[in-house]
Amino acid sequence: MTEKKKHKHEENEVQARGVEAPEISEQAFAEIEAVKRQLEEAEAKLAESVDGWQRTQADFQNYRKRIERDNELMYASMKGDILKRVLPALDDLERALQNRPADNAWANGIELIARKLQNMLESEGVKRIEAAGAEFDPKFHEAISHEPAEGVASGHVIEVAQNGYMLGERVLRPALVRVAQ
Repeated sequence: MTEKKKHKHEENEVQARGVEAPEISEQAFAEIEAVKRQLEEAEAKLAESVDGWQRTQADFQNYRKRIERDNELMYASMKGDILKRVLPALDDLERALQNRPADNAWANGIELIARKLQNMLESEGVKRIEAAGAEFDPKFHEAISHEPAEGVASGHVIEVAQNGYMLGERVLRPALVRVAQ
């Protein structure tokens, strides 16, 4: 039985016996009211403290997520910068292979090195931008010339002068291309 019900039950028993319930003095009533106010003030302070704590926790979680996101972006940027420095060496190897003598063991070794370098870049998420025959897109291609071309629609890539590469959704280096007029 709750305190209120118990008190009410005792009052009913006293009234049933014909005895009046004792009156609560003014001083006791004032003390009860003061304790009630103190309890309400303490509950309000507690609610305010809990609310502040919850806000602080949420702010900390947001801060942690922002730092993690910033670190990931910085890592991706640094990785892209390093990989971008490797691309000219790969270009040189590919140019050397275009002019290699047939059945030359030395040239076969250079080809093996170029393939290993390409595989390493692919394992890091670097992909070549396929530009030959594609429609010119300034997001992925950089035009070095506009030339008339037979059999190629205007605005399409005729030839790739230098391959372009992407790391995920980011363009590391646009493809240098010749575009049909």
